[in-house]
Amino acid sequence: MNDELRSVVSARLEERHMSRADLARATGKTPQAITRALNGGKDSGSPPPVWAAILDALDLQLTAQPRTGEETP
Repeated sequence: MNDELRSVVSARLEERHMSRADLARATGKTPQAITRALNGGKDSGSPPPVWAAILDALDLQLTAQPRTGEETP
């Protein structure tokens, strides 16, 4: 996962007055897994189930779109 996604998740946590511990409880993941995912360290995006649980808990979805200035085939 990238810094932009982590920023969106952090903003949503703040909006909902949720801590990382709250997010861990909401997702059924360990606090350590949430911290690794949100800090962007080694293997921070490797376990897709963690991110799927985070996005579900915060009512977020990922979308893909062309980058600005790039042509699509």
